[in-house]
Amino acid sequence: MSGESFGVVLRGQRQRRRLTIEELAEASGVSVRAIGDMERGRSRVPQRRTATALAEGLGLGAAEREALLAAARAARTARATRPVAGPGTAVPPRTVGDFTGRDGELARLRDAAARAGTGEGTSVSVISGPPGCGKTTLALKAAADLAHEFPGGCFVVDLHGVAGPMDTSEALLKLLKALGVSDRRLTQEDAAGRAGLLRALLAERRCLVVLDNARDEGQVRPLLPARGRSLVLVTSRRPLSGLENVDRLALSEMARAEAVELLRRILGERRADAEIDAVGEVAELCGQLPLALRVAGNWLTVRSAWSVAHLVRRLADEERRLGALAAGDVRVEAAFELSYRQLTGEAARMLRLLSLVPAADMTAAYGAALTATGVFEAEDVMEELVEAGLLQTAFTGRYQLHDLLRLFARARLAGREEPGERAAAEDRLRTWLLETAVVAGRWYKPGYGAPPSSWRGLVPLESAEQARAWLQDEAPAWLAALRAAARRGEHRRVVETVGAMEWFCDLWLFWGHWPEVFRLSSEAAAALDDPYLRAFHLNCHAWALNTCEHRHREAIERAGEALDCARRAEDVTQQASALAHAANAHRKLGEAREAAEKSLAAIHLAEGGGDPEVWLNAVASHAVSLRSAGRAEEALHQDRRVIAFLDAPDCPVSEFIADVIRANTIYAIGLDYAALGRWREAADHYRDAVAESHRIGLTNGEGYALVSLGQALIELGEAEEARVRLLEALALGDEADGNELRTARTLLDALPAE
Repeated sequence: MSGESFGVVLRGQRQRRRLTIEELAEASGVSVRAIGDMERGRSRVPQRRTATALAEGLGLGAAEREALLAAARAARTARATRPVAGPGTAVPPRTVGDFTGRDGELARLRDAAARAGTGEGTSVSVISGPPGCGKTTLALKAAADLAHEFPGGCFVVDLHGVAGPMDTSEALLKLLKALGVSDRRLTQEDAAGRAGLLRALLAERRCLVVLDNARDEGQVRPLLPARGRSLVLVTSRRPLSGLENVDRLALSEMARAEAVELLRRILGERRADAEIDAVGEVAELCGQLPLALRVAGNWLTVRSAWSVAHLVRRLADEERRLGALAAGDVRVEAAFELSYRQLTGEAARMLRLLSLVPAADMTAAYGAALTATGVFEAEDVMEELVEAGLLQTAFTGRYQLHDLLRLFARARLAGREEPGERAAAEDRLRTWLLETAVVAGRWYKPGYGAPPSSWRGLVPLESAEQARAWLQDEAPAWLAALRAAARRGEHRRVVETVGAMEWFCDLWLFWGHWPEVFRLSSEAAAALDDPYLRAFHLNCHAWALNTCEHRHREAIERAGEALDCARRAEDVTQQASALAHAANAHRKLGEAREAAEKSLAAIHLAEGGGDPEVWLNAVASHAVSLRSAGRAEEALHQDRRVIAFLDAPDCPVSEFIADVIRANTIYAIGLDYAALGRWREAADHYRDAVAESHRIGLTNGEGYALVSLGQALIELGEAEEARVRLLEALALGDEADGNELRTARTLLDALPAE
């Protein structure tokens, strides 16, 4: 009996008890029609409560009762994994055998199913994302995994939302037929009635429905349950933001490790592991996009003689990459094209132009600069691209264009835009980036500060904090724009942009690109044949080489060139700066005599130069040279001269520069006291330096002071506070000097265990 259908088992037990269908209906409370349909196999399989009612009506003993309930359970399980017969009906979920990763996303869908099962959570989860990110695969994998939790059945309807979307009425018919509604009943209902019937059935039963590839909210809204324990998974390239009371799961590319593992499963572990580095390169060249990864993997399985490295070489050519990512009738470019064709003209143009952005993410201001529109207008168009699944929101206020979509958009740009229009857009973007960088950098430059009232920018720069945030957030883009300007011979623009960074660079000491930035400006100044500009930018380059990359000998060479140019320009200030930079480099090379001589000469020149910032830096440099030469008392005297100058009521130095010099000098006085063995006074000054540096955002200075404070506290026998301070230094991470962080770790390791 165990292999018989529920209807056969039910009929057999009813007939053995010599009951008519009418008599069983009266005894069980189940309708005559429902019992007849069950016995004939024409209706849906019964819920547990229906089967239990029939068992009670039949008066079954324990063994027969269990047989009837087991047949009902078997039928429900089969229904959850078996297509409904007949053309045009919904089909059960399929899955991909080598499905990889997405553990977090699957866990979220399992949670959604559990919440729906209680009748308290939302009944709909929308899975959205760009073309090729694996939305359908994820939904089908989840449906297959969860099928056993949905005795009412699991059904999939492809809504063909991108190409030739299915009419909602057709989707309704598919689902209602799959749920066992008879043709006679369907003919009795209009569209609204069928939608109501679907909602009622999904509320009554526990079903899982996948509505795949939805075009928009209007297509799916009549297909969604209002309540009940069913779960509907909707996949769409659009986020369907118009739907209310739904869970949302935004999908993007895979994590790198997941992408590599997917390729390993497609290729086979032995072949993949033999060229694992190349497999990783393929994953990156595919932008870790599942569709592209699968196409690349299929290429290699079909072409078994190819090495993975050979495919890497083919994909490395950006102009050919999208064309190469095609296998049979599966083409990554075609998936993008379907969404692209649905865009408005404005949105399509915006997508093309966004391919020019030289950064991983962007704000709406980039779109405004490229299209010569306002920020709000650009944001509206970019949000259309988000709705179309062609642009992703990275985090608040920022957007990302996937690498492969960037290549797609760039190809369309080459085919649609006139060369002059593209060049004009590039120039608008480059001009905006560099002009904004100048205004932002000048917040920290003497004689400038806040933007002039006439300035009208695309981003707010109303405070030094906003300026700093913009310079750091948009650094990849404005640096790329600076490089482009240098290649194009826009020398005035280069020196103006970099000149604005003269003091801002102290706030972001370990960015990693200052030597390149000041090299470009030095070369631009040389092309302009302006000896003053050459001296200024060579001095900045010497500073960057010495401070950021510890290339001290090269720093001395650049400072020497700056000194020659400053003498030709008859500029005493730049001469003093050149000598001070050279002195610092000599000191770091252990050349104490040269350091002391050049720093003292810098002071004498600066005293008559009329630039207090240069004089202050020269005095500070001389103090360091004296301390390095074992003359700590004299160094302390020089550092106190700096503080006295800054404390004077008529100090001519701008507030920001005074704050930076003060923080550095307080730290230097701590070093002076440490050199004299006066550890308590050293520790007190280090604490003050930490506080001052933190207040003005001088993170690198904060790191130096914290490590030195830790050393002083160890000398004072205060190990526990030393541990706290050294851990604070390590917490600064990349914002602090790597050498200082290594010192902090060494000191921590030497401390006694807690």
